[in-house]
Amino acid sequence: MALDFHSGSRLLRGRVGIMPGAFNPPTIAHLQLAREAKNQYELDQVIFLLPRAFPHKAYDETGFEQRAEMLKAATRDESAFVIASSAGGLFTEIARECRETCGPAVEVFLLCGRDAAERAARWDYGDGPSFRRQLDEFQMLVASRGDAYQAPPEYAGRILAIELLAPFDEVSASNVRKAIQTGAPWQTLVPTQVGDYIRSQGLYRA
Repeated sequence: MALDFHSGSRLLRGRVGIMPGAFNPPTIAHLQLAREAKNQYELDQVIFLLPRAFPHKAYDETGFEQRAEMLKAATRDESAFVIASSAGGLFTEIARECRETCGPAVEVFLLCGRDAAERAARWDYGDGPSFRRQLDEFQMLVASRGDAYQAPPEYAGRILAIELLAPFDEVSASNVRKAIQTGAPWQTLVPTQVGDYIRSQGLYRA
């Protein structure tokens, strides 16, 4: 399987960061995480990756197409940011689809927050490769949420930290949805273009 690009095009050489997520909706924290990862690890491209199916949740009334449109709006002014989708939802599936798409000359990094990194390490992969074996195929760049993230010693050199210059602990997609439903302020939690799209489509109202 190969990635399906909705904006931009595949990278054929260099360093690519892949940030999988539900993006329901994309927030300023998503963008800042991508910017800091790009700068700190000299990434040539960051792919905001929206899986067609998630391993731990399902799409709700805000569907795939609407979330893809919000991502396009959020990244419109950042030439190194592109939008793609994958058939698989696990990190190892996404990394392999990226490798199939971009080829062996691209170094793959998975970008995520602390909660997603811990979930990936604990996931039951059944008969598939263990999480440690998966890290032979890609590296992970992890941003802290709450307490600082410390990679287990057995993953040293394969899981690295993203240092965020500003705290984003209160910025989450769930907080955006809750604020909209309750009438609380929410516009500063999302990029301006995303806020415009949410209002135009009437998303997340109770």
